[in-house]
Amino acid sequence: DFPNFPCLLLMATADVDQKFLGQFAKRTNNSNPFLSSFLYKVLGLSVLLAKKLVRARRLRKLDTTRDTKSLQLYHHIIWLSREGLIMIEQFIIPMVSENFIELKVLSYKFRASFYHIFVLFHNHPSVHQTAIPSFTPTANKGKGAGRLSIASSPNPFEGGPVQALPPGLSPVSIPKPSAAFLLPVIDYIPAATACFTEASALADALLSGSNPIRLSVKFEYSAYMYDCLHDSEGSTKLAQQAIKDVYNAQEGMDDDQFEDAAILVHDLGMRIKRNRSGSGGSSTPNLGGEGSTSRAGSSPSTPRASKTVKVAGMPKLPVVTNGTGDPSRGSAERLR
Repeated sequence: DFPNFPCLLLMATADVDQKFLGQFAKRTNNSNPFLSSFLYKVLGLSVLLAKKLVRARRLRKLDTTRDTKSLQLYHHIIWLSREGLIMIEQFIIPMVSENFIELKVLSYKFRASFYHIFVLFHNHPSVHQTAIPSFTPTANKGKGAGRLSIASSPNPFEGGPVQALPPGLSPVSIPKPSAAFLLPVIDYIPAATACFTEASALADALLSGSNPIRLSVKFEYSAYMYDCLHDSEGSTKLAQQAIKDVYNAQEGMDDDQFEDAAILVHDLGMRIKRNRSGSGGSSTPNLGGEGSTSRAGSSPSTPRASKTVKVAGMPKLPVVTNGTGDPSRGSAERLR
């Protein structure tokens, strides 16, 4: 089966990530054309990958016995993720200077996202299937005790066991996953967890609590903990802390940042609600992440500055001003 993506399109919060990536690519076009070219490549790759992931989410079965469209889609997702990871690790991260702290955090977030895809699609053992326990024979008590094998020890006077296999019983090789030629079949959870931890630490150290890129990191990290690590409590705590950091932030934000942050706060609140209800694995993701609304649309569900963003389990926090007595420019009050 294709993995059932619980709460995110696998480039979670793709609208926000792609928008910022395009802005950085344009901004660095004159000062660093080489870096800008790779940013544009990753941007185009992420757009293609997002469409592939939406198609994969709609498929129910993956037939690996023949060359089907679902198998080609699976191979394409793995290949795009592999190429994106190579560009991020070998070209973009080494070239990002300290002058672009948001781009630095976003680059580490993209790296974690690609590993997240490997875990969901190509991990061994699979995070979506229960492992088959190995059978270890034990001695039976009473009648028949000590019969651990159907084969008895050979009689030394009758010769040893036959080494050659009987006709028709040739060794059976265990088939490898169909995408093994694209990517090694290993456990990617340790690498993915380390990447998310590093991206989250960078976001905490370099960005304010209401920064949309920081919220994007926290949202996908929370989803990864629930989907792949099966840590519902840790996922909920991470989402709750991210929302508290937004309300405690005193930095100002423009209208664009406010709209992005409001959408992500709403998504984090839905993440908490689904974690608590135990239905995090049954939701259908969309381009803006779980329950989010695309900025290009005009759906009435999009949080606005004049409306209250209700978050599950969050107390009402005091008003935060910018020091002039005017709360309208404070990020916490605007999100309220």
